[in-house]
Amino acid sequence: MKGHSFSPFLAGIPGAKDYGPFAAAVILRGSEGVGASPYTLRVSESVVGPCPGRWDPPGEEGKPLGGACCSVNTFRAFTYLVTLIVSLEQLQLCGQTGAFSGEGVGPLASLQFSYPELTGTMPYQYPALTPEQKKELSDIAHRIVAPGKGILAADESTGSIAKRLQSIGTENTEENRRFYRQLLLTADDRVNPCIGGVILFHETLYQKTDDGRPFPQVIKSKGGVVGIKVDKGVVPLAGTNGETTTQGLDGLSERCAQYKKDGADFAKWRCVLKIGEHTPSALAIMENANVLARYASICQQNGIVPIVEPEILPDGDHDLKRCQYVTEKVLAAVYKALSDHHIYLEGTLLKPNMVTPGHACTHKYSHEEIAMATVTALRRTVPPAVTGITFLSGGQSEEEASINLNAINKCPLLKPWALTFSYGRALQASALKAWGGKKENLKAAQEEYVKRALANSLACQGKYTPSGQAGAAASESLFISNHAY
Repeated sequence: MKGHSFSPFLAGIPGAKDYGPFAAAVILRGSEGVGASPYTLRVSESVVGPCPGRWDPPGEEGKPLGGACCSVNTFRAFTYLVTLIVSLEQLQLCGQTGAFSGEGVGPLASLQFSYPELTGTMPYQYPALTPEQKKELSDIAHRIVAPGKGILAADESTGSIAKRLQSIGTENTEENRRFYRQLLLTADDRVNPCIGGVILFHETLYQKTDDGRPFPQVIKSKGGVVGIKVDKGVVPLAGTNGETTTQGLDGLSERCAQYKKDGADFAKWRCVLKIGEHTPSALAIMENANVLARYASICQQNGIVPIVEPEILPDGDHDLKRCQYVTEKVLAAVYKALSDHHIYLEGTLLKPNMVTPGHACTHKYSHEEIAMATVTALRRTVPPAVTGITFLSGGQSEEEASINLNAINKCPLLKPWALTFSYGRALQASALKAWGGKKENLKAAQEEYVKRALANSLACQGKYTPSGQAGAAASESLFISNHAY
C-alpha cells in the first residue's frame, strides 16, 4: 500500500490545513462481528520525525504514533471511527495489498476516506427552480386534483387503441380515433366538476373537433388541464428475467418545451414492474426509479408537472401482503431517486397501482383490506409534500375501481394527499361498448362516460354508494395480461 495515492479522496478537505498536510477518516469495521480479532495499523518508520498527531483509542491514551503499532481492541459489531492526522506518506497498512490483512490478526473490513463525517457539511445545493416556477407547478398540480376531480387517461398509443377498437369491430383509422376521443372530450357539463385533467397521446394533442376547435382548447374550456404522454414505451432490461425499463429520455426536453407551447401543462411517464418469485429485481427497481426521476426533472425545468407512474402489474398469483411489500420497496426507491434529482415534490403527482392481490390469486380480499394495505404502503413511502396520488385502475372493472377508490378515501388513517383517479379503461369501457363505432350512438356512449366520471368523483371523496344497478360492462374485468399502454 505504501506509495498508493489517496489524494483524490483527501484533496480539499475543509480544515485539513489546520492539522498538517492531510487529514483523513479511517473507518475500521469488524468483519467477524462479536469477538473479532484486534486489528493492527502501522505508521511507517521510514518517515523522518514523529507523526504530527496522536491516536488515542480507549485505554491507550497518550501513546505516540511515530514508528509504533497501535492495536484496536476487539470490535463488538459496531463501527469505530478514528481520525488520523498524518501526512499521506506516513500512512502504511500492514500486510498484503488489497486484502488489507493485519499481521496475522484478521482482516481489515473496510478503509474509507471521507470528509462530510468530519466537518458536518453538505454539498452546495444549486437551485433547480425559481420560486415562480415552483408556484406554477404547484398550482397546476392542485388544479388537477382539486376536490372531486381526477384524470381521464386518454393517451393510449395507436397500437393500444387498435385493440380497443377491434373489440367493438371498428377499424383503427385516424378518423375513428379522433371521433372516439372527441366523444369523450365533448361530453356535457356534468363532467366538468369530475375531470381535472386529461392525458392525451401525441396525435390527439393536435386533433380538432368537428367544429374546428383544438382538443386542448376543449379541455381547458371545461376547466381541465391538458396532459401529454411523453414516454416511448417499455424495452427489455438486459440481464434480468424479462424485466423492462422505459425509453424516451432522448430529446425529451425539446419535446416538453414544444408541448408546453402547444397547451400541455402536465405529462405522464409509465414504468412497469412485475411481481414474481425473483422479481422485481434490485436492478429493475433502481433503473426505473432513476428513469422516472430524470423524466420528472426535465418536465419541471420546462414548466410541466410530471406524473410519476411506477406500475406494478397485477399479473401473477401473489397475495395482498406480497403486493404491499413490493409496492413499498418500489415507492421508497422512487422517492429516493426523486430526492437525488432535486425534484420539487409539491409540483408532482404520483400514479401508482392500488395494492391488490395478483389476478390469479385464489384468496379474495375485501375492499377494506385492499384500502388498508394501499394506504399503509403509501404512508410508509410517499412524502406528505406530494400534492396528489392518482391511482391507475390496473385492469379492475369499472365498478371495482370505483368501490376500491371509495374505500381508500374512507380508510381510517391519516392521508395527507389528495387520493383520486387517473383511469383509462375504468372510465371508458362502458362508453366504448355503447358507441360500438357508430356515430348514431354518440349520446348513449357519452351518457355511460358521464356515469363513470360522476361515480369516481364521489369515490375520490369517499361518498360513493354502489347502486347495484351497474351494467354488465361496468362489472366486467378489464384485466389484460402483461398490459402495454
